[in-house]
Amino acid sequence: MTGEGRRSMGWRSEELWLDTDVLWFREPPALAAVADAPLPPGFTPVETGLVASRRRRLEAQSTRRHRLATRTVPAVALVVGSATMLSIAGLRQAAAGGPAAQPLLEDPPSLTYRLPGFRFEPPEVPVRREPPAKPATTPEPVTVDWNRATSSGLHYSGSLEDGTQLPVEGPDWVTWSPVTDARPNLPGRLHGHERTIRALLRVVAEHRTAYPDAPRVLVGDISFPGGGVMNQHVSHQNGLDVDVYYPRLDRWLQAPRSASQIDRALAQDLLDRFLAAGARVVFVGYATGLTGDSGKVVPYPNHENHMHVRFPDPG
Repeated sequence: MTGEGRRSMGWRSEELWLDTDVLWFREPPALAAVADAPLPPGFTPVETGLVASRRRRLEAQSTRRHRLATRTVPAVALVVGSATMLSIAGLRQAAAGGPAAQPLLEDPPSLTYRLPGFRFEPPEVPVRREPPAKPATTPEPVTVDWNRATSSGLHYSGSLEDGTQLPVEGPDWVTWSPVTDARPNLPGRLHGHERTIRALLRVVAEHRTAYPDAPRVLVGDISFPGGGVMNQHVSHQNGLDVDVYYPRLDRWLQAPRSASQIDRALAQDLLDRFLAAGARVVFVGYATGLTGDSGKVVPYPNHENHMHVRFPDPG
């Protein structure tokens, strides 16, 4: 470049111009003082290469951490034991600590693992205590086709011959199917020894006479026409077992779903009447609160919604 060109640009032959990269080097005290001086309004400092590189590196690290922390985890369950399940999303939150260290609100109600400070209580099923309106019509009396039956073998290993079928519905009872969880029951599941059927009809009639406002008694399985192995049961094989569901406080003709729905006064009356009618043993649920002779009233698992009435072998 000619000397004239250098003079037009403001250069001198003995000068060296440094761009903003001068800030890469340690400034002398004079420059440091100038750097510490307040910047004039509207002035934006020039970002150096080192500062820009450090800024980009920190931003990349922050983005990577955020991506790892918020990465979507499939909603799968970790099986810790035969009855212990925990959502992986819940584990991730527990590892993070703080208020998030709680199971997710959408975790299934089957959750049995409890984190510290967390307690799950299932909501109590509301109970309607007022009786429903009485039906416009009263069920007509029914006719029972009585047979002289033969009960053979044991309650859990036996057979039934010429059993009597309980009608699916009557003025004092209605039947309930444990298979369909609805009423009425199938006629083929309602056969028993005639003494079993007579005792059952006598008890439900006396119970409804003593408590006119009580709902009709809900009767479950008895036996198959020929007895033998019955699904849903171990016993009920020779016509001498009958399931009777506990009356509900809300008077609904459905099997109770919890002990809080049971009308214990009516249930206890039915239990006492079955014992007086000659029942050999009555199995009841642990949470029902029903009482009786310890040799005849036996708490037993899976009987929280019905009593299992067992009559003796008529010989």
